[in-house]
Amino acid sequence: MQISKITRRSAIALSVAAALTLAGCGDKEPAKSELVPVGIVQLVEHSALDACTKGVKDALAERGYKDGVNIKIDFQNAQGDQSNLHNIATRFVSNKDKLIFAVATPAAQAVATTAKGTPIVATAITDFVAAKLVKSDEQPGGNVTGVSDLGPIEAQLELLLKLVPDAKAVGTIYNSSEINSKYQVDIFKKAAEKRGVQVLEATVSNVNDIQQAAASLNGKVQGMWLPTDNVLASAIPALAKVANPSKIPVIAGERGMTEAGCLGSISVDYYEIGRMTGQMGADILDGKKKPAEMPVQHVANGTPVFNMKTAAAIGITIPDELKKGAVLFQ
Repeated sequence: MQISKITRRSAIALSVAAALTLAGCGDKEPAKSELVPVGIVQLVEHSALDACTKGVKDALAERGYKDGVNIKIDFQNAQGDQSNLHNIATRFVSNKDKLIFAVATPAAQAVATTAKGTPIVATAITDFVAAKLVKSDEQPGGNVTGVSDLGPIEAQLELLLKLVPDAKAVGTIYNSSEINSKYQVDIFKKAAEKRGVQVLEATVSNVNDIQQAAASLNGKVQGMWLPTDNVLASAIPALAKVANPSKIPVIAGERGMTEAGCLGSISVDYYEIGRMTGQMGADILDGKKKPAEMPVQHVANGTPVFNMKTAAAIGITIPDELKKGAVLFQ
Protein backbone atom coordinates (compact mmCIF):
# COMPACT_ATOMS: atom_id res chain seq x y z
CA MET A 1 0.00 0.00 0.00
CA GLN A 2 2.86 2.39 0.86
CA ILE A 3 4.53 1.74 -2.49
CA SER A 4 1.28 2.53 -4.32
CA LYS A 5 0.99 5.92 -2.56
CA ILE A 6 4.57 6.85 -3.39
CA THR A 7 4.09 5.84 -7.02
CA ARG A 8 0.94 7.91 -7.30
CA ARG A 9 2.62 11.00 -5.85
CA SER A 10 5.55 10.59 -8.18
CA ALA A 11 3.25 10.33 -11.20
CA ILE A 12 1.46 13.53 -10.23
CA ALA A 13 4.74 15.37 -9.74
CA LEU A 14 5.99 14.24 -13.15
CA SER A 15 2.75 15.37 -14.79
CA VAL A 16 3.06 18.81 -13.20
CA ALA A 17 6.67 19.12 -14.33
CA ALA A 18 5.78 18.10 -17.88
CA ALA A 19 2.95 20.61 -18.07
CA LEU A 20 5.23 23.40 -16.83
CA THR A 21 7.88 22.53 -19.37
CA LEU A 22 5.37 22.58 -22.25
CA ALA A 23 4.01 25.93 -21.18
CA GLY A 24 7.51 27.32 -21.54
CA CYS A 25 7.43 29.42 -18.37
CA GLY A 26 10.31 29.82 -15.95
CA ASP A 27 8.37 29.21 -12.75
CA LYS A 28 9.79 26.83 -10.20
CA GLU A 29 8.27 23.40 -9.91
CA PRO A 30 5.29 23.64 -7.55
CA ALA A 31 4.89 21.68 -4.37
CA LYS A 32 3.43 18.21 -4.77
CA SER A 33 0.14 19.38 -3.28
CA GLU A 34 -0.28 22.14 -5.91
CA LEU A 35 -2.83 21.52 -8.65
CA VAL A 36 -2.05 22.04 -12.34
CA PRO A 37 -4.34 24.84 -13.64
CA VAL A 38 -6.30 23.88 -16.77
CA GLY A 39 -8.74 26.21 -18.52
CA ILE A 40 -11.85 25.25 -20.49
CA VAL A 41 -13.74 27.93 -22.41
CA GLN A 42 -17.07 27.09 -24.05
CA LEU A 43 -18.63 29.56 -26.47
CA VAL A 44 -22.26 29.12 -25.44
CA GLU A 45 -24.55 26.65 -23.73
CA HIS A 46 -26.28 24.15 -25.98
CA SER A 47 -26.44 20.37 -26.08
CA ALA A 48 -23.64 19.70 -28.58
CA LEU A 49 -21.06 21.92 -26.88
CA ASP A 50 -22.19 20.74 -23.43
CA ALA A 51 -21.56 17.15 -24.56
CA CYS A 52 -18.11 18.13 -25.85
CA THR A 53 -17.13 19.68 -22.53
CA LYS A 54 -18.36 16.64 -20.59
CA GLY A 55 -16.37 14.37 -22.89
CA VAL A 56 -13.23 16.41 -22.29
CA LYS A 57 -13.58 16.22 -18.50
CA ASP A 58 -14.41 12.51 -18.53
CA ALA A 59 -11.44 11.63 -20.73
CA LEU A 60 -9.07 13.64 -18.54
CA ALA A 61 -10.34 11.86 -15.43
CA GLU A 62 -9.93 8.46 -17.07
CA ARG A 63 -6.33 9.34 -17.84
CA GLY A 64 -5.70 10.24 -14.20
CA TYR A 65 -6.16 14.02 -14.42
CA LYS A 66 -8.95 14.63 -11.94
CA ASP A 67 -10.31 18.04 -11.03
CA GLY A 68 -9.41 18.86 -7.43
CA VAL A 69 -6.97 15.96 -7.17
CA ASN A 70 -4.03 16.82 -9.41
CA ILE A 71 -5.49 19.45 -11.75
CA LYS A 72 -7.72 22.46 -11.16
CA ILE A 73 -10.21 23.03 -14.00
CA ASP A 74 -11.34 26.61 -14.55
CA PHE A 75 -14.48 26.22 -16.68
CA GLN A 76 -15.86 29.39 -18.27
CA ASN A 77 -18.92 29.85 -20.50
CA ALA A 78 -18.72 32.96 -22.69
CA GLN A 79 -22.51 33.05 -23.27
CA GLY A 80 -21.85 33.76 -26.95
CA ASP A 81 -20.27 37.14 -26.21
CA GLN A 82 -17.03 38.13 -27.95
CA SER A 83 -15.92 40.48 -25.17
CA ASN A 84 -16.44 37.65 -22.68
CA LEU A 85 -14.19 35.44 -24.79
CA HIS A 86 -11.42 38.03 -24.70
CA ASN A 87 -11.73 38.43 -20.93
CA ILE A 88 -11.71 34.67 -20.38
CA ALA A 89 -8.63 34.24 -22.56
CA THR A 90 -6.87 36.98 -20.61
CA ARG A 91 -7.91 35.32 -17.35
CA PHE A 92 -6.38 32.00 -18.42
CA VAL A 93 -3.09 33.71 -19.30
CA SER A 94 -3.05 35.62 -16.00
CA ASN A 95 -3.69 32.38 -14.10
CA LYS A 96 -0.79 30.74 -16.00
CA ASP A 97 -2.95 27.83 -17.12
CA LYS A 98 -0.76 25.02 -18.40
CA LEU A 99 -3.33 23.80 -20.92
CA ILE A 100 -6.44 25.37 -22.44
CA PHE A 101 -9.39 23.58 -24.03
CA ALA A 102 -11.51 25.71 -26.37
CA VAL A 103 -15.01 24.53 -27.33
CA ALA A 104 -16.24 26.04 -30.65
CA THR A 105 -14.46 28.14 -33.26
CA PRO A 106 -14.83 31.67 -31.82
CA ALA A 107 -13.62 30.40 -28.44
CA ALA A 108 -10.57 28.80 -30.05
CA GLN A 109 -9.78 31.92 -32.06
CA ALA A 110 -9.99 34.11 -28.96
CA VAL A 111 -7.62 32.03 -26.85
CA ALA A 112 -5.25 31.40 -29.78
CA THR A 113 -4.89 35.17 -30.24
CA THR A 114 -4.23 35.83 -26.55
CA ALA A 115 -2.53 32.68 -25.17
CA LYS A 116 0.23 32.27 -27.74
CA GLY A 117 2.57 30.46 -25.36
CA THR A 118 0.04 27.99 -23.95
CA PRO A 119 -0.88 24.59 -25.45
CA ILE A 120 -4.46 24.78 -26.76
CA VAL A 121 -6.66 21.83 -27.72
CA ALA A 122 -9.75 22.98 -29.58
CA THR A 123 -12.91 21.04 -30.31
CA ALA A 124 -16.19 21.46 -32.23
CA ILE A 125 -14.25 23.22 -35.01
CA THR A 126 -15.38 22.46 -38.54
CA ASP A 127 -12.18 23.43 -40.34
CA PHE A 128 -9.05 24.40 -38.41
CA VAL A 129 -7.27 25.77 -41.48
CA ALA A 130 -10.19 27.95 -42.58
CA ALA A 131 -10.43 29.28 -39.03
CA LYS A 132 -6.69 30.12 -39.20
CA LEU A 133 -5.92 28.02 -36.14
CA VAL A 134 -3.35 25.70 -37.75
CA LYS A 135 -1.12 25.64 -40.81
CA SER A 136 -2.48 22.26 -41.85
CA ASP A 137 -4.43 19.41 -40.28
CA GLU A 138 -1.44 17.09 -40.66
CA GLN A 139 1.16 19.51 -39.24
CA PRO A 140 -0.54 22.20 -37.11
CA GLY A 141 2.79 23.93 -36.55
CA GLY A 142 1.83 26.16 -33.61
CA ASN A 143 0.34 25.86 -30.15
CA VAL A 144 -3.14 24.75 -31.32
CA THR A 145 -4.51 21.34 -32.31
CA GLY A 146 -7.75 19.47 -31.67
CA VAL A 147 -10.73 17.62 -33.11
CA SER A 148 -12.95 18.62 -36.04
CA ASP A 149 -16.72 18.24 -35.90
CA LEU A 150 -17.22 18.33 -39.67
CA GLY A 151 -20.17 16.05 -40.32
CA PRO A 152 -21.13 14.06 -43.42
CA ILE A 153 -22.77 16.97 -45.25
CA GLU A 154 -23.39 15.15 -48.53
CA ALA A 155 -25.03 12.29 -46.62
CA GLN A 156 -27.25 14.84 -44.86
CA LEU A 157 -28.32 16.20 -48.26
CA GLU A 158 -29.05 12.67 -49.46
CA LEU A 159 -31.18 12.11 -46.38
CA LEU A 160 -33.20 15.24 -47.10
CA LEU A 161 -33.73 14.20 -50.73
CA LYS A 162 -34.86 10.72 -49.67
CA LEU A 163 -37.50 12.33 -47.46
CA VAL A 164 -38.45 14.93 -50.08
CA PRO A 165 -37.56 13.29 -53.42
CA ASP A 166 -39.26 15.96 -55.53
CA ALA A 167 -37.41 18.87 -53.94
CA LYS A 168 -36.25 21.48 -56.45
CA ALA A 169 -35.14 24.09 -53.95
CA VAL A 170 -33.92 23.78 -50.37
CA GLY A 171 -33.11 26.52 -47.91
CA THR A 172 -30.32 27.04 -45.43
CA ILE A 173 -29.84 29.47 -42.55
CA TYR A 174 -26.52 30.29 -40.93
CA ASN A 175 -24.61 32.88 -38.95
CA SER A 176 -22.71 34.94 -41.52
CA SER A 177 -20.00 35.88 -39.01
CA GLU A 178 -19.11 32.27 -38.15
CA ILE A 179 -16.54 31.21 -40.73
CA ASN A 180 -17.06 27.49 -40.27
CA SER A 181 -20.79 27.83 -40.91
CA LYS A 182 -20.05 29.43 -44.29
CA TYR A 183 -17.54 26.67 -44.98
CA GLN A 184 -20.22 24.01 -44.44
CA VAL A 185 -22.76 25.87 -46.56
CA ASP A 186 -20.30 26.01 -49.45
CA ILE A 187 -19.87 22.22 -49.27
CA PHE A 188 -23.63 21.77 -49.17
CA LYS A 189 -24.20 24.06 -52.16
CA LYS A 190 -21.68 22.18 -54.28
CA ALA A 191 -23.30 18.87 -53.39
CA ALA A 192 -26.78 20.24 -54.18
CA GLU A 193 -25.62 21.65 -57.50
CA LYS A 194 -24.46 18.20 -58.59
CA ARG A 195 -27.99 16.95 -57.98
CA GLY A 196 -29.70 19.83 -59.73
CA VAL A 197 -31.11 21.29 -56.51
CA GLN A 198 -31.19 25.05 -55.93
CA VAL A 199 -30.07 26.35 -52.52
CA LEU A 200 -31.59 29.54 -51.11
CA GLU A 201 -29.67 31.18 -48.26
CA ALA A 202 -30.74 33.30 -45.31
CA THR A 203 -28.23 34.66 -42.81
CA VAL A 204 -28.55 35.67 -39.17
CA SER A 205 -26.34 37.47 -36.68
CA ASN A 206 -28.12 36.42 -33.48
CA VAL A 207 -30.99 34.28 -32.24
CA ASN A 208 -33.49 37.13 -32.66
CA ASP A 209 -33.07 36.92 -36.45
CA ILE A 210 -33.92 33.24 -36.79
CA GLN A 211 -37.70 33.35 -37.11
CA GLN A 212 -37.54 36.12 -39.70
CA ALA A 213 -34.90 34.23 -41.68
CA ALA A 214 -37.02 31.08 -41.65
CA ALA A 215 -40.10 33.05 -42.70
CA SER A 216 -38.18 34.53 -45.65
CA LEU A 217 -37.72 31.00 -47.04
CA ASN A 218 -41.32 29.94 -46.44
CA GLY A 219 -43.09 29.06 -49.68
CA LYS A 220 -39.86 29.08 -51.69
CA VAL A 221 -38.30 25.79 -50.58
CA GLN A 222 -39.41 22.18 -50.12
CA GLY A 223 -36.96 21.48 -47.31
CA MET A 224 -34.19 23.00 -45.23
CA TRP A 225 -30.68 22.06 -44.11
CA LEU A 226 -28.81 23.67 -41.22
CA PRO A 227 -25.06 23.58 -40.58
CA THR A 228 -23.55 23.03 -37.15
CA ASP A 229 -23.95 26.68 -36.25
CA ASN A 230 -23.82 27.84 -32.64
CA VAL A 231 -26.40 30.60 -33.05
CA LEU A 232 -28.89 28.21 -34.64
CA ALA A 233 -28.19 25.41 -32.18
CA SER A 234 -29.10 27.77 -29.36
CA ALA A 235 -32.56 28.52 -30.76
CA ILE A 236 -33.97 25.56 -32.71
CA PRO A 237 -37.42 25.85 -31.03
CA ALA A 238 -37.74 29.36 -32.48
CA LEU A 239 -37.02 28.06 -35.97
CA ALA A 240 -39.42 25.14 -35.52
CA LYS A 241 -42.24 27.59 -34.79
CA VAL A 242 -41.99 28.69 -38.43
CA ALA A 243 -40.90 25.48 -40.17
CA ASN A 244 -43.27 23.00 -38.55
CA PRO A 245 -46.59 24.79 -39.25
CA SER A 246 -45.40 25.22 -42.85
CA LYS A 247 -44.67 21.47 -43.07
CA ILE A 248 -41.03 22.12 -44.00
CA PRO A 249 -38.69 19.21 -43.17
CA VAL A 250 -35.46 20.44 -41.60
CA ILE A 251 -32.31 18.33 -41.66
CA ALA A 252 -29.72 19.53 -39.15
CA GLY A 253 -25.97 19.23 -38.93
CA GLU A 254 -26.00 17.46 -35.59
CA ARG A 255 -27.94 15.35 -33.13
CA GLY A 256 -28.72 18.01 -30.52
CA MET A 257 -30.45 20.22 -33.07
CA THR A 258 -32.60 17.26 -34.10
CA GLU A 259 -33.52 16.46 -30.52
CA ALA A 260 -34.48 20.14 -30.06
CA GLY A 261 -36.97 20.07 -32.93
CA CYS A 262 -35.44 19.47 -36.37
CA LEU A 263 -36.63 16.43 -38.32
CA GLY A 264 -33.38 14.50 -38.60
CA SER A 265 -29.65 14.34 -39.18
CA ILE A 266 -26.72 12.09 -39.80
CA SER A 267 -24.68 13.29 -36.88
CA VAL A 268 -21.25 12.92 -35.38
CA ASP A 269 -21.19 12.18 -31.65
CA TYR A 270 -20.19 15.35 -29.78
CA TYR A 271 -19.50 13.53 -26.55
CA GLU A 272 -17.07 11.28 -28.42
CA ILE A 273 -15.48 14.35 -30.02
CA GLY A 274 -15.00 15.74 -26.52
CA ARG A 275 -13.45 12.50 -25.32
CA MET A 276 -11.00 12.52 -28.23
CA THR A 277 -10.12 16.12 -27.33
CA GLY A 278 -9.57 15.21 -23.69
CA GLN A 279 -7.27 12.35 -24.69
CA MET A 280 -5.17 14.74 -26.76
CA GLY A 281 -4.97 17.11 -23.81
CA ALA A 282 -3.88 14.28 -21.52
CA ASP A 283 -1.09 13.40 -23.96
CA ILE A 284 0.13 17.00 -23.68
CA LEU A 285 -0.03 16.96 -19.87
CA ASP A 286 1.86 13.65 -19.90
CA GLY A 287 4.64 15.40 -21.81
CA LYS A 288 4.31 12.92 -24.66
CA LYS A 289 3.45 15.41 -27.40
CA LYS A 290 3.22 19.08 -28.34
CA PRO A 291 0.30 20.61 -30.27
CA ALA A 292 2.53 21.51 -33.23
CA GLU A 293 3.19 17.81 -33.82
CA MET A 294 -0.34 16.49 -33.18
CA PRO A 295 -2.52 16.18 -36.31
CA VAL A 296 -6.05 17.49 -36.14
CA GLN A 297 -8.39 14.52 -35.67
CA HIS A 298 -11.67 13.78 -37.45
CA VAL A 299 -14.62 11.55 -36.62
CA ALA A 300 -15.02 8.83 -39.23
CA ASN A 301 -18.76 8.11 -39.23
CA GLY A 302 -22.12 9.65 -38.46
CA THR A 303 -25.29 8.15 -36.97
CA PRO A 304 -28.82 8.76 -38.35
CA VAL A 305 -31.14 10.46 -35.86
CA PHE A 306 -34.82 11.40 -36.19
CA ASN A 307 -37.29 13.39 -34.14
CA MET A 308 -40.51 11.40 -34.37
CA LYS A 309 -42.63 14.17 -32.80
CA THR A 310 -41.49 16.56 -35.51
CA ALA A 311 -42.16 13.95 -38.19
CA ALA A 312 -45.74 13.62 -36.94
CA ALA A 313 -46.15 17.39 -36.71
CA ILE A 314 -45.19 17.97 -40.34
CA GLY A 315 -46.89 14.84 -41.68
CA ILE A 316 -43.82 12.91 -42.82
CA THR A 317 -43.42 9.15 -42.37
CA ILE A 318 -39.84 8.03 -41.88
CA PRO A 319 -39.31 4.91 -44.03
CA ASP A 320 -38.37 1.79 -42.11
CA GLU A 321 -35.13 1.43 -44.08
CA LEU A 322 -33.98 4.84 -42.80
CA LYS A 323 -34.89 4.02 -39.22
CA LYS A 324 -32.65 0.94 -39.14
CA GLY A 325 -29.76 1.68 -36.80
CA ALA A 326 -31.04 5.22 -36.20
CA VAL A 327 -31.58 7.03 -32.90
CA LEU A 328 -35.27 7.93 -32.60
CA PHE A 329 -36.34 10.79 -30.35
CA GLN A 330 -39.95 10.17 -29.31
